[in-house]
Amino acid sequence: MPIRIGIDLMGSDNAPQTEVFGICHAISEFTDVKIIALGKEELIKNFPQLNNLAVEFINAPDVITMNDSAIEALRQKRNSSVALGIKLLKEKTLDVFLSMGNTGAIMAYAISELGTIPNLDRPALASLFPTPKGSSVVIDIGANVTVKPINLYQFGILGSIVAQYIFNKAQPGVGLLNIGTEENKGPEIYESAYKLLKNSKLNFIGNLEGYDILKGKCDVIVCDGFVGNIILKFGEGVAETLSELYKEYLISKSKYRWRRWVSKPVLLEFLSRMNYEEYGGALLLGVKGAVIVGHGRSSPIAVKNAIRTAISVVKTNITERIAQEFSKLN
Repeated sequence: MPIRIGIDLMGSDNAPQTEVFGICHAISEFTDVKIIALGKEELIKNFPQLNNLAVEFINAPDVITMNDSAIEALRQKRNSSVALGIKLLKEKTLDVFLSMGNTGAIMAYAISELGTIPNLDRPALASLFPTPKGSSVVIDIGANVTVKPINLYQFGILGSIVAQYIFNKAQPGVGLLNIGTEENKGPEIYESAYKLLKNSKLNFIGNLEGYDILKGKCDVIVCDGFVGNIILKFGEGVAETLSELYKEYLISKSKYRWRRWVSKPVLLEFLSRMNYEEYGGALLLGVKGAVIVGHGRSSPIAVKNAIRTAISVVKTNITERIAQEFSKLN
């Protein structure tokens, strides 16, 4: 049976064009998937590609914008692509739902319609960051601006479960992002979270500092959503700046210009690993369903890679594995 992927066509900054072209890329690359696209009919009819690709389309007349608050979206836009997509996920018509839209609205619908798994206080968003050793899971990257110690502790559990199946490690290393490595560093919330993590069954390696994020010191990096979102956007900015500098380097008249062609493959590989498009989307962990949240600035390639992530989430059954692990907690 093909993996049924629901895709919000109205979420990205350049919707629906970005999503439609991303679907075109994905269908040409991935097999055994069924795409169910949701969006406003009068905008989608300008893209006959969907009909040619045999993509199932569902009309969603309401559109949630990035300016809508989560509460407004939840109360007033029940016929939006996000609302209908989450509803289909709840009804098991979809295996996974993907949106590049308003994160707050997606979370509001996911929590309200799907519900959170037992024993979990709050869901969180997790994403991969590149490291010299591969990748690290960073959690939370924007779902929870304010947190309690128990939230940071549970983020560590969520990240560890994901890392087990992504990195194929029995005991992934978990670190707490802080302003120093000492146990008593940071706000009281982080001191208390440190103690919870230290006394848990997780492979907790201690506090990490900002310069450790990309070093690959551990498999899971725990932080609150405010800090996580800042470092996510900072990382994207670094990658874009390096890419621009690289372009200047290639056309410069430096006396060492012959060296640029020797270093070109290495630089391109490095820049591709730093590019957020390679990862596509973040996992919304802790709700009773598989939900992927992509970047509003996503390109068609980012949408295609988010679809690849969605396929992996379904195949590894991460959502069910998280529920099983949390069922064991007191």
